[in-house]
Amino acid sequence: MHYHETWEKVLQRLIAEYGQNVFQSWFARLQFVDVENGMAVLSVPTPFLRSWIRDNYQVRIAAMWKEEDAGVRGVDIRLRGPVLRTMARSQEAEEEATSAPRLALAGSGGNDIRTTALAGDGIPLDPKLTFDSFVTSPTNTLACAAAIEVAGNTAAPRYNPLFIHGGVGRGKTHLLHAIVWEARKRNPKRKVRLLSTDMFMLKFVSSARENDTVSFKNMLRDTDLLLIDDLQFLQGKGTHREFAYTVNALVESGKQIVAVADRAPGRLDVFEERIRSRLAGGLTVEIGVPDMTLRRAILDGRLGALKREAPDFVLDEDVLSFIARHLASNGRDIEGALNRLLHHATHTGEQITVERAEVLIRDLLVARENRPVKIDWIQKIVSQVYKVSRQDLISERRTQAVVRPRQIAMYLAKQMTPRSLPDIGKRFGNRDHTTVLHAIRKIEGLIATDEKLKREIEALRRRIEEEAERDD
Repeated sequence: MHYHETWEKVLQRLIAEYGQNVFQSWFARLQFVDVENGMAVLSVPTPFLRSWIRDNYQVRIAAMWKEEDAGVRGVDIRLRGPVLRTMARSQEAEEEATSAPRLALAGSGGNDIRTTALAGDGIPLDPKLTFDSFVTSPTNTLACAAAIEVAGNTAAPRYNPLFIHGGVGRGKTHLLHAIVWEARKRNPKRKVRLLSTDMFMLKFVSSARENDTVSFKNMLRDTDLLLIDDLQFLQGKGTHREFAYTVNALVESGKQIVAVADRAPGRLDVFEERIRSRLAGGLTVEIGVPDMTLRRAILDGRLGALKREAPDFVLDEDVLSFIARHLASNGRDIEGALNRLLHHATHTGEQITVERAEVLIRDLLVARENRPVKIDWIQKIVSQVYKVSRQDLISERRTQAVVRPRQIAMYLAKQMTPRSLPDIGKRFGNRDHTTVLHAIRKIEGLIATDEKLKREIEALRRRIEEEAERDD
């Protein structure tokens, strides 16, 4: 039995049904182990992932598997390898982190204090992610200034909450770590807590199961400075409700909150309006796309660090300019490109030219060519071309003049955005995800036989991409 092939099919179905964002959050770290006694065994690296997938997705994964292979009767989610021991060590370190300060930062003055390398809840703090190492430019200066002010302010918060948003790899997490280091350096007794959304949900779910939510609430509300990373991934009505209570309690008691996400509060569609409003009620700052100056500064800094490890690694000015010019979206891609060039040069002895660099980082270049697309743009262009109103696209009307454009718009939404089927259905009049899936399959079938429709949809795609270009 080709169980691995079945698992690949299940993964593709999960992507199609839930979208890339949800897939990367919850399913990307799932691994197929084996089939035992008719049960497909999957593994995950953390107890939280196991708990969350069991509670929210295990039934659906099992149903998908049985549809692909009727010989498998269910799915078992297990922990991988030494994870439990790692988590136990993290929890012990967390308890120590709340006690007296420990190590002076290497190379720093006597007043710089480093506790354990944890931010109160088992999140490793990176000593490289400080304000000193944060490269500023006009695209991030305001966010950095606000972060510095929050880190140093122990009086009544001026901006509360501080909400920083921007795309992947633009320095949001760097600023969170920098705030923690700076806040602890200035006042070691200040209770600072940096949480990922994973940890927030894990602690909430665990406390609910143990009927000890009071300890969870006290842990959060006894914090002077609470920082939350990747807020867009916080899921579940219960966790949303508890997060809202926490924000209200901390703001009203004069404690500081900092949250970061990949979008502004108003675009966090999974949250209720009252939570979005509260998050937007302090100071919201965007970190924009890195400009040329910032990209080059990131390049030079990372190249300097690499040369300490590999003194013979040299890139000429043309190669550096090529990378800075073409990898414009985020700093992580720039660092990833340099690592790839170093690996190639080290193992081949080949001098890196612009032509060779283009080949080695081609996938990064292709990924950056695509502009983010909004469903609003798709609805707008489809409405204009097929002469129906946008209201018609989200209405219950079932005339052919409306149904076909609606199906095309849903198809394009799935093809051109990372939105899941339920998200797309919500944007088209709160339709069920099965309706969206039917529309997608309908258009895919028509495209295979109708050349005219295929050309129409390609023309729509180009117009939508032009809309994205203008917005960018």
